[in-house]
Amino acid sequence: MTTTQTMLADALQALSPAHLELTNESHMHNVPPGSESHFKAVVVSDAFGDLTRVRRHQAVYAALGELMQRIHALALHTYTPEEWQARTAAPDSPQCLGGSKADTQ
Repeated sequence: MTTTQTMLADALQALSPAHLELTNESHMHNVPPGSESHFKAVVVSDAFGDLTRVRRHQAVYAALGELMQRIHALALHTYTPEEWQARTAAPDSPQCLGGSKADTQ
């Protein structure tokens, strides 16, 4: 686990996750090797019970606080334990479409 992943995991403990996956997806983007800028988070918590998807994401952002300044992108997949049991896996992230300053148009 990278340093940033560890910090994110520690902060997300505020949501008492029943299941937590943090994946550094930076290698899938146009960033230098070893970057810690793009992450996928799967958070399963009873705290999401009566919340809309937007409110769930807001709860994650609130838990992460200033850590959001350290990352460029965060793909969030938030579930209740019952929703997670029905799924058992989050969707794969899409392939990066580029966006490099070096691209010529």
